[in-house]
Amino acid sequence: MDKNVVMSGMRPTGRLHIGNMMGALTNWVKLQNEYDCFFVVVDWHALTTEYKNTQDIKENIRQMVIDWISVGLDPEKCNIFVQSQVKQHAELHLLLSMITPLSWLERCPTYKEQLKQLETREINTYGFLGYPVLMATDILIYKANKVPVGKDQEAHVELCREIARRFNYLYEPVFPEPEALYTEFMVLPGIDGRKMSKSYDNYIEISASPDLIREKVKMMITDPARIRKNDPGHPDVCNVFAFHTVFNEPAKVQELKEACQKGQIGCVECKKNLADLMVARMEPIHQKRKMLEQNPKIIDEILNTGAKNARVVAEKTLEEVRDAMKML
Repeated sequence: MDKNVVMSGMRPTGRLHIGNMMGALTNWVKLQNEYDCFFVVVDWHALTTEYKNTQDIKENIRQMVIDWISVGLDPEKCNIFVQSQVKQHAELHLLLSMITPLSWLERCPTYKEQLKQLETREINTYGFLGYPVLMATDILIYKANKVPVGKDQEAHVELCREIARRFNYLYEPVFPEPEALYTEFMVLPGIDGRKMSKSYDNYIEISASPDLIREKVKMMITDPARIRKNDPGHPDVCNVFAFHTVFNEPAKVQELKEACQKGQIGCVECKKNLADLMVARMEPIHQKRKMLEQNPKIIDEILNTGAKNARVVAEKTLEEVRDAMKML
């Protein structure tokens, strides 16, 4: 491969929301033009916390991939596939788990955080403790040089680097040490001001109809200090303005900011303008999504081809791993 390799993935949680689109997905669309990209539906990762609820995973995979393609991922430019369809991930995960010290996993910040956040679930499992090794496997099996992540995932990339160094030291230098790719991306709050999340029910799905988008925008929290239409506003604390910075033109955003601060535009009008912008922006995505839903074989072909291509690369890496470990 002439270009650097990028690997990233998402758990199949179903249809994605606009926060996912403006964050990770728009970034992926740019990366596919600059790198050799492997974008993976990590269904085995979903089992680490949802092993009791597997009935929706298959449909969630399909809906999420439809969102990926609708937003702009092009299977002609990147590899799109499901993790469990490339069994080499399981073999390399097993081999890497043999050399990963338990202390490395127990000190992982997100492991400790999720144990507290999900204390009502039975997740004190081998799979949950070892999911960073599986994540490292997803990266190393394609010899990815770059991993697009937010700061909250920095520890996982560093653990992946440590596992790669340990393997290379114990056996032979097979794996590159991947680097975190901190690219700029837009962060959208939920309609209530908190982080946009399905668990908070404050999200707008990528697939939301125009009517639903307008309804959700009407529900958005605005400047709490603004009582009357002509009261001076504070755009920096207003959810609606945060969305305008993403969906509106920069020059018009500045005009809107000044008008709000001077009390020259009311919240109702501001919301209506935002809803119009969002509906227009999402219309071609909805059209693409509708076409894919009506032609399910397209998604099947994309995933089958992606898995086939991924297996070739993954098996080549595993051959090097087996040779380095003197295992036939």
